[in-house]
Amino acid sequence: AEQKKKGVLEDAQARRNNPRAFSFQSTGQAKAQRARSAEKEQRRLHAPMLEKTVDEPPPLVVLVQGPPQVGKSTLIKCLVKHYTKMNLSDVLGPITVVAGKKRRITFIECPPDLHGMLDAAKYADLVLLLIDGSFGFEMETFEFLNLLQVHGFPKVM
Repeated sequence: AEQKKKGVLEDAQARRNNPRAFSFQSTGQAKAQRARSAEKEQRRLHAPMLEKTVDEPPPLVVLVQGPPQVGKSTLIKCLVKHYTKMNLSDVLGPITVVAGKKRRITFIECPPDLHGMLDAAKYADLVLLLIDGSFGFEMETFEFLNLLQVHGFPKVM
């Protein structure tokens, strides 16, 4: 750090003592240097700004909720196959598919715990509520419906 300061000070001292040694040798070179520095300054002032507006709306979030072994993953796999014509081996995390030119759909399998249900209820646009036909409504289903009522009721099917 001291060497840098010393070098800068020596350079400034030399410029003061011998100004002709550090001046331009030709007027053309001086004009080019001024033009170059003015152009750099203008580029800095007129830097392009990124456009942060998006033409496409955010994807529709479809939450699939139900008791264990009722077919949540199977339903998501079938819906993905319908939209993409591709097989999905297993459902891990949110899956976004393109449903049209300007429409995307994100499928999310709702976690079985209460905290996960609470988080999912806050951001879901549509909820597919699956019910086991042989067993009927479970307590977990009613808890989820109560959570939906408290935290912004999305469309439930």
